Amino acid sequence: MPEHANMVRKWRRWHELSQAELADKVGVSRQTIANIERGNYSPSVYLALAICQELGKTVEEIFGGDEE
Repeated sequence: MPEHANMVRKWRRWHELSQAELADKVGVSRQTIANIERGNYSPSVYLALAICQELGKTVEEIFGGDEE
């Protein structure tokens, strides 16, 4: 499983957001968020930035591969 799949889910849960709530905030379907979390879908740059902004994290923190 790609690393970013775990980070989107981790930080979404940290903020106590459901997939549907995060999806609504960034303007996509819940299924899109689920697929990003599973690593089945790579978001556009715009969507990745919107997710990072909502979660208060940098692109590297959420989508980077060097998480400790």
